[in-house]
Amino acid sequence: MCIGETMAVLSPRDARPLAHQRALALAVGGAESNVACALVALGHSAAWVGRVGDDPLGRRVLEDLTTRGVDVSAVETDPLRPTGVYFKDPGPEGTGTYYYRRDSAAAAMDTGLTGLPLLHRARALHLSGITAALSDTCAELVTDLVVRRAVPGPAISFDVNYRPALWRHRPADAAPVLRELARGADLVFVGRDEAERLWGTRTAHDVRDLLGPGPALVVKDAGRGATAYGADGEETYVPTPAARVVEPVGAGDAFAAGYLAALLEGRTPASGLRLGHLVAAATLGTREDVPTDLTRDTLDHHLALDSAAWSALRLS
Repeated sequence: MCIGETMAVLSPRDARPLAHQRALALAVGGAESNVACALVALGHSAAWVGRVGDDPLGRRVLEDLTTRGVDVSAVETDPLRPTGVYFKDPGPEGTGTYYYRRDSAAAAMDTGLTGLPLLHRARALHLSGITAALSDTCAELVTDLVVRRAVPGPAISFDVNYRPALWRHRPADAAPVLRELARGADLVFVGRDEAERLWGTRTAHDVRDLLGPGPALVVKDAGRGATAYGADGEETYVPTPAARVVEPVGAGDAFAAGYLAALLEGRTPASGLRLGHLVAAATLGTREDVPTDLTRDTLDHHLALDSAAWSALRLS
């Protein structure tokens, strides 16, 4: 079960900057629903819960996620607030993103969602720090689920997803709020550079020390590798395989989906890190926010490689 905001996405069909485009492609994207889509592509059942506007873009969100096999039966439609929108802007330094989500339907999410029966049937709930920054009621919802455990039973997965622009009206709150949420979760995903900007930590070990022994932790270090720390203190490191990068948007969500899929399948942390890398690479190679071509036979072949073969792997 993935909970958060999903928006309409407008993006160029090529690598030219947004200002030079005359036509844009319409799609949908959101950190949590990206995870749900990738989990379904990997063969798991996943639902997305959030709110959309009673408008064409909200209907597009529901249609696209349904087509991908994601359960949207618990999504609320707001008759007054709009569906959020964001634009992608390709450039020589990477793809920029411009968000138009203030007062969106999703910003009105509140603790009332915790009573949904679907949440209580889930094996895992996945949330991110993005939702905590959308509004006071959204922050209360995330705290209720992650810290207070308003829905007992499911494992809580939390991706820090620090977005400075969302915290610009209260920048001093970001570090303590996201630290509290991370400490309350069962599993935490965070980028090493992201944690350094947010908390001043420089290494994966520093992040582990900051969050303490409570949650299992995955620290991603971009093109270098990723480190997993179990709740028992066990440390696992897997290097990132070489991969072609078309656009980085959505790669972190794809990694989380891969790791979660391995966890749901009872695999080892090392397999989880490998599957995370593989699904992230599939997203890096496309302009889509979610991977479009995941073949389990190929993925399982890569998961079975020995350490030397994995280190030499180059993904097209």
